[in-house]
Amino acid sequence: MGEEQDSTAERKPERRGIDRRTLLIGGAVAAAGTAVLASDELGRLWWRLPGVVKKRKEGEVDARGAQWIAASDYNWRRADRPDDYGIDMVVIHVVQGGYDTALKVFKDPAHGAAAHYVVRKDGHVAQMIRELDVAFHAGNKSYNERSIGIEHEGFVDKKSSFTDEMYESSARLTAGICKRYDIPVDRKHIIGHVEVPGTDHTDPGPHWDWDRYMKLVRKARTALA
Repeated sequence: MGEEQDSTAERKPERRGIDRRTLLIGGAVAAAGTAVLASDELGRLWWRLPGVVKKRKEGEVDARGAQWIAASDYNWRRADRPDDYGIDMVVIHVVQGGYDTALKVFKDPAHGAAAHYVVRKDGHVAQMIRELDVAFHAGNKSYNERSIGIEHEGFVDKKSSFTDEMYESSARLTAGICKRYDIPVDRKHIIGHVEVPGTDHTDPGPHWDWDRYMKLVRKARTALA
């Protein structure tokens, strides 16, 4: 056998902690990540800078045929969707009252909530907030930022609230939204207020005919395509 080497003499001292090269690399990665996050946040908040006003045309609507009736500024916040917040959902609401009631409360600065659209029994549509802005309608900040809210006059416990004209008009409205933002026409992306996490609302209620509504939305979406 050959002579065995003294491994103790060749052993290097154990290094503890993080060496300078690792620290520098880690710092660079962290800085890059922070820069990306900062850039993303600035992209969302650019319009809040002093002197910056996003160009908007008074009374302009996103849905063809809708009537512009402005909600109170206290019931929504300015944004630049879908560039700052992607839109991938439509939330269906029922007022628990009439069309005029919905307009009144959404114009009330003390109410603290409003939807983008209100649909009347005869199918007439009012737009109260631009789709590019975030409406306070879902009771969930994340869902507000990613969705468009459609309010319908009526009561959740009255099936007669939901007329043929309302279903058809609302379906065309939703189909147009889905087309603009490439939203899949399914129940994962078109939901009721009751399905929003953390909400205590029950609308659109048990009498809202989801099967009928989704068929109408798909038909209208196909026609738009």
